Amino acid sequence: MRMSHSGCTGAFVDARNLFDTRTTSRLVRLEWSVALAVSGVAALTHLSEIRWWLFVSLFLVIDLIGYVPGAIAYRRSPAGLIGRGYYIAYNLMHSLVTWAVFAGLWSWLVGAEWALLALPIHLLGDRALFGNTLKPFGVPFEPATHPEFETFQRAYEGKVSDAVRV
Repeated sequence: MRMSHSGCTGAFVDARNLFDTRTTSRLVRLEWSVALAVSGVAALTHLSEIRWWLFVSLFLVIDLIGYVPGAIAYRRSPAGLIGRGYYIAYNLMHSLVTWAVFAGLWSWLVGAEWALLALPIHLLGDRALFGNTLKPFGVPFEPATHPEFETFQRAYEGKVSDAVRV
């Protein structure tokens, strides 16, 4: 146990302890929700200017390449074990960096357009609505609590007496 900066004892949740408590997870999702709302409002205010075939294509390609193949492989695997390539495809296709570069190049080469809002709407929706972020190799492809994390979480929650429960 270490003394925190606030004078309370407990474990730190910071850049060296990479996990969220239930409360910090909800707060992060709230932040993603605000960004999703801003993107959604931008799309709604420019509905007539959106090239819908492109919007739908961009929205779908993220999961058609990044999620669906891994989900199928995961469901077909009796042990739920799939190759790292599925994780890499998921993370590449669900990366804000990937699509920021894509949107920047598209805007430079083709021209900026409102259909590109499909990208943040999809990615922010995954994070805000479903809590999905990039997938580490050591956890199941589909969301499931890792037994060791569950043990850690129970121990952590049992020791943090100054935490606010939401």
